[in-house]
Amino acid sequence: MQLFDSYVLFIIIVLPLIGAALIMAMPSEQETRIRWVASAFGLAAMLLTFYVFFNYYLDPGGYQFSRTWNWLEIPGPWAFGDLGISLTLGVDGIAAPMILLTGIVMFTGVLVSWNIKSWNKDFFILYFLLLTGVFGVFASLDLFFFFFFYELAVLPMYLLIGVWGSSSEFSTFKRLKEYSAMKLMLYLVAGSVLIWVGILAIFAEAGLGTFDIGELASVDYSRSFQIIIFPFLAVGFGILAGLWPFHTWSPDGHVAAPTAVSMVHAGVLMKLGAFGIIRVAMFILPEGAQFWMPVLVGLGTVNVIYGAISAMGQSDLKYVVGYSSVSHMGYVIMGIATLNPLGLSGAVLQMFSHGIMTALFFTVVGVVYDRTHTRDIMVLDGLAKRMGVTAVLFAFVGLTSLGLPGLSGFVAELLVFLGLFQTYPLLGVLAVIGAAITAVYILRLLAKVFFGPIGERWQGQTDIGKLEGASAILLAGFILLVGLFPFPFLKVINTGVSELLARFA
Repeated sequence: MQLFDSYVLFIIIVLPLIGAALIMAMPSEQETRIRWVASAFGLAAMLLTFYVFFNYYLDPGGYQFSRTWNWLEIPGPWAFGDLGISLTLGVDGIAAPMILLTGIVMFTGVLVSWNIKSWNKDFFILYFLLLTGVFGVFASLDLFFFFFFYELAVLPMYLLIGVWGSSSEFSTFKRLKEYSAMKLMLYLVAGSVLIWVGILAIFAEAGLGTFDIGELASVDYSRSFQIIIFPFLAVGFGILAGLWPFHTWSPDGHVAAPTAVSMVHAGVLMKLGAFGIIRVAMFILPEGAQFWMPVLVGLGTVNVIYGAISAMGQSDLKYVVGYSSVSHMGYVIMGIATLNPLGLSGAVLQMFSHGIMTALFFTVVGVVYDRTHTRDIMVLDGLAKRMGVTAVLFAFVGLTSLGLPGLSGFVAELLVFLGLFQTYPLLGVLAVIGAAITAVYILRLLAKVFFGPIGERWQGQTDIGKLEGASAILLAGFILLVGLFPFPFLKVINTGVSELLARFA
């Protein structure tokens, strides 16, 4: 079993890659067989992520399931000697729940993608390439491969949105999907440039000839260097996390993307940005983090309030969820910026909770759009009379979003609030106000779209299908699991948080 443990992360990373290669070799006409192969690989990857998370040992904590392969060794006359790049894998208490989240969203995204009829072979190939990158980011302990997998996770989004996306009825752009795909790509490439500048600066300043995160973190960098370089990493990763004012690509990307890509986009990709701030910027540059955290917590507060108010003013269901994601990612940023055990643990749990929640949100919105062919809130009404299960699921995930006790959103946000009131009390009050605004637009949306008299044009609607229903039940199950039994998750998370905060002691 020890041998398997040392290879399990590598297997998780290459499994989607093998699935993509196998699908590539299949004839395009075998659409049903392609769907079954994609489902099998998605299920296998998810089960392996279960194994990693539930077999993470709280004692001793630290990095587990570790393995290193020396990839490139270049002897040279530089001051630091030889240049070495290694594929080093491992997960700690922060990465383990992110691996689990990715596995769940990956499999449920495959299930809801069975209804893709055009070029489904190409869709699943790109989808699996994207997930290979996501798994690689969460498991990499070498900055070179961290950045490589980060780019691999971002680049397929352009085609997934530009080819299989849709447009909004309210957009001024007739070809919204192409516009959104290009906007997303430009923003994220700009962020990647900042990240790469920061990584190269750390590598050069350390003078060790290695990209190993642990070794780079052991270097005593000057305070001025850390203060200068930290914003490059924080803003670069923050763009993907939806950090205000660099967030505008995100709602457009949510709206234009197909359902499964929206699930991955909001549920997983935005977490890569927050994870990058924790794993790279804060861990390697703690003094720079301490200096800039008051600015970061302020920007996170704007995220919360601005995102909630913007969501309240939308007429497109997907735009509501898109701006809601910007708002909820604000809680993640605020929790990270507290540098407080409660706040930081809440931020990581919020990353997991929000990932599951938004995946379910987009699943339900996708069902409504597939049945009614509209996302116009002003037109939709009384759908619960014909789509009862869909209405229950939407109510369930909506109550999770507004923080109902017993569901995952409550536990995560409560910890963030407690951390904020211990460090930035005034901003803690604003965060609570943001949660109140969330309750307003969620309840109003629920009443308008699903309850009340049903419109005549919706009389013949059908409810959620079996595959979409299975996806929704799995996601809802984890929302309940975290909401009712948060401590097994928090115990794992706390091992990673305590080690991170030890850097700031």
